[in-house]
Amino acid sequence: MKHLLKMLDLTAQEITDILDLADQLKYELKHGIPHPHLKGKTLGMIFQKASTRTRVSFETGMYQLGGYPLFLSSNDLQIGRGEPVQDTARVLSRYLSGIMIRTFEQSEVEALAEYGSIPIINGLTDFCHPCQVLADLMTIREFKGSFDGLKMCFIGDGNNMANSLIVGCLKVGMAVSVACPDDYQPPKEILDFANQYDCFELTNSPAKAAENADVLITDVWASMGQEGEAEKRKKAFAGYQINDELMSLAKSDAMVLHCLPAHREEEITEKVFEAHAKEIFEEAENRLHAQKAVMVKLMA
Repeated sequence: MKHLLKMLDLTAQEITDILDLADQLKYELKHGIPHPHLKGKTLGMIFQKASTRTRVSFETGMYQLGGYPLFLSSNDLQIGRGEPVQDTARVLSRYLSGIMIRTFEQSEVEALAEYGSIPIINGLTDFCHPCQVLADLMTIREFKGSFDGLKMCFIGDGNNMANSLIVGCLKVGMAVSVACPDDYQPPKEILDFANQYDCFELTNSPAKAAENADVLITDVWASMGQEGEAEKRKKAFAGYQINDELMSLAKSDAMVLHCLPAHREEEITEKVFEAHAKEIFEEAENRLHAQKAVMVKLMA
């Protein structure tokens, strides 16, 4: 494992190793045991998309690991003024120990890895969100004990979250059921991977997807950069909401996750969100621990 570019690149064992280390780092932090694995290391954090959880969790995690995080907005970099990404990669590789980038195009992340000589971490692209899904898997395992026999149901847009959840959950052995409107399905690359598994189902029926689910997950209907489509998407996703009716079809002890921010009464009701706030905010915290594990694996 040289980089974290997308869940498709990781083996099941690599995912498990990251989660095991994340559990260990979380335990040590809770018990006041220092773990300065990245002392003297620097992480450049390139943000071409704004963020709450990504920025704070990476900055805090790097500090706790003994390293130094540098926040680099697109306004501060020549990459935002037309410098080719391959040149940025080769320059920053001579200053930094690693780069985390949160951007639009997956090709930009891949180019940083191709032309740079340091580890690259995908903090989010329009194609995938591996850091979030590692935190989701960590949370599922915490609450359920293992992945054996579990079914994950995703309701909503076939977006970066759906893409990474499909791959990550299938790789660790979970059954996966995804409900998307016909015009908002995951891309062919993801479906080609998923259709290798007998335990994968794609439907346009949220009720069908939620049947006997152990974990229900959703995301906003209009992601960052899609604000102009908000009204169109509200109509397309009407009925794609995690609510009491949908929860009644899942297992009685089903958990609910949301990558946040949540638009209550759109993709999830206020009632269901608050009933499952414990696991949702544990999931948010686990971004810190999962990303620290990734940084240690790549940069220590």
